[in-house]
Amino acid sequence: MRLYLYTFAFFCFIAVFSCQTKTADNTTSAPVVDSVAIRKKEAKIRKEIKADMKAALIEEIMKKKLAQGFNGNVLVAQKDIIIYEKAFGFANFKDTVRNILPSKFQLASLSKTFTAVAVMKLTEEGKLGIDNTVKDYFPDFPYDGVTIRSLLCHRSGLPFYQYTFDKIVRGEKLYPSNQEMMQWFAKAQPTPAIFNKPDHFFSYNNTNYAILAALVEKASGKPFDVYMRESIFLPAGMKNSFVATTKNDSINVNRTYGYQFGHRLPKDYYDDITGDKGVYSTVEDLLNWYRALRDNVLIKKESFKEMIMPRSFEHPGLRNYGYGFRLWVNAKQQTDYVYHTGWWKGYNTIMFFDPREDFVIILLSNRYNRSVYNIKEIVDILHEGKQSSVEENILDE
Repeated sequence: MRLYLYTFAFFCFIAVFSCQTKTADNTTSAPVVDSVAIRKKEAKIRKEIKADMKAALIEEIMKKKLAQGFNGNVLVAQKDIIIYEKAFGFANFKDTVRNILPSKFQLASLSKTFTAVAVMKLTEEGKLGIDNTVKDYFPDFPYDGVTIRSLLCHRSGLPFYQYTFDKIVRGEKLYPSNQEMMQWFAKAQPTPAIFNKPDHFFSYNNTNYAILAALVEKASGKPFDVYMRESIFLPAGMKNSFVATTKNDSINVNRTYGYQFGHRLPKDYYDDITGDKGVYSTVEDLLNWYRALRDNVLIKKESFKEMIMPRSFEHPGLRNYGYGFRLWVNAKQQTDYVYHTGWWKGYNTIMFFDPREDFVIILLSNRYNRSVYNIKEIVDILHEGKQSSVEENILDE
């Protein structure tokens, strides 16, 4: 009997071992995936969502955008199937370097979505308190009652850092960091005037997210770019994404440059202030970002649900804001679509998704062109011809 058990165990071991392969460094890899079954599943989904028909229709829309001056990359996916993906134009016009799918674009204000998730992640870990004030972490901060929550949903009432310190920045040709910005607010005499009391009114303001990035640094004990790469980008599968302040030449491969009115724009004095902008990424990395949000890879389902809850109702209508995400709501003020746009130094960007139909639309442009924000036709195609409530142009910047 004992011999039988030993023989059985031996053959079980052989069976398991035979399902594994050796890698180049002689380590054991995971069991072989049934690629045929995966392809069959993908083919079934493609047919169900009419991917080929949608791709042909989107191609016609992109031809019109190209005629309107679009220069950049686009990706449209539904139910984990990439329906349409193409690169157009140049990353560097002077050297005629063409955009390719791995090209990296400055996301501008689309970067705010990453900052907000980083804050929620640190909140889940107990390193930040969403109802704590900025003064709890920066005692010299001159404004009372400004909570992390009010920063997330643009209800802080704070002054705009770009205009408040513009004279000293441009006059002395400085490139301030987030921490230096915090010091300037603390030391400025007289203290720059607020626009309104905290939590009194919605007012979209880059200062909010520049402060949130400073808070991420304070809570994590790491530079913002390091924390984002280690705790957000890599866990989300975004290997080609980085923050503008990253000191790593290898990560800058395939980086694009921003153009406006036919000219390449130089580095701006405020480029080293990040959190409100500053993330560079690719269309495929942003698809992974969408999947990470959808599948609760980085934060809990309850946290993301809180992030896409409408927070501002001063201006009745279809547009609203959550935590780091713009929202398209219905008549009942429930979220139908989640998105963010970006506009900075020649770059125009948008990431727009529907949690119900599981689709995402990503357009990244490195030559100023407002056609990036005209996505209604694409949304209607993904809804298979049904008219959505989305307007022709959803620019919010």
